[in-house]
Amino acid sequence: MKTKSNGIDINYEIEGNGPWLTLSHSLCCDLHMWDEQMPALTKKFKVLRFDTRGHGGSSAPAAAYTLEQMADDVRGLFDALGIKQTHWCGLSMGGMIGQTFALRHPGYFQTMTLADTTSYYPPETQGPWGDRIKLAQEKGMAPFGEMMLSRWFTAAYLKSGAPALQRIGDSVRATQAAGFIGCCHAIPKINLTARLKEIKCPTLIIVGEQDPGTPVAMARDIHNAMPGSELVIIPQAAHLSNIEQTQAFNDALTGFISKQG
Repeated sequence: MKTKSNGIDINYEIEGNGPWLTLSHSLCCDLHMWDEQMPALTKKFKVLRFDTRGHGGSSAPAAAYTLEQMADDVRGLFDALGIKQTHWCGLSMGGMIGQTFALRHPGYFQTMTLADTTSYYPPETQGPWGDRIKLAQEKGMAPFGEMMLSRWFTAAYLKSGAPALQRIGDSVRATQAAGFIGCCHAIPKINLTARLKEIKCPTLIIVGEQDPGTPVAMARDIHNAMPGSELVIIPQAAHLSNIEQTQAFNDALTGFISKQG
């Protein structure tokens, strides 16, 4: 399904019954990044998952995006669907959008789960984002398939030949270059650590123990900046911990939400 939001089309799906739970995916993925979660989550929640600006079936305008703009996309989607309160789970870029949304539009999130994400990128990490933009401009998304998989999963999982590897690799290559480039302008500018204490909803931070892109140290920084938050480190998982260790991820997410009443 699609709706207009903040001047673009947003592609989304709704499944299940119960309180709202919104899922926000990583860069170069789409709403199907959450396929492994759906059997468990739809038993307890009315699950909204959507394609972020520049991804999947959503519009991919050629421009530099901002995290504030992507948070406003979500606000427009919520308004279109009549959502006033929801639980939130965002991974990587989805976690950055969640933090931005919670600060920009307080009161919507009943709980917030931030998985394999960061609240800040130091100056020395800015260069690689520029390199990615240049590569996508020159060669499109084809070079990024294997590159992303090697960063997102542990060597053991890559060797396993799990079906999800093909699906995720395909989603990377299918991402429109304009959308990828737009998001690559937004992501490295995140700088929210000092403001996280302003967020009042119960918050869970999840991170794969072997995540190289948003490592455990970044998760700890978020945790330390948010008094009362919880931190779960998932063993034998890299960046897409929701896929590599589905059961552990699902248990952490559903267990945390259920504790909040």
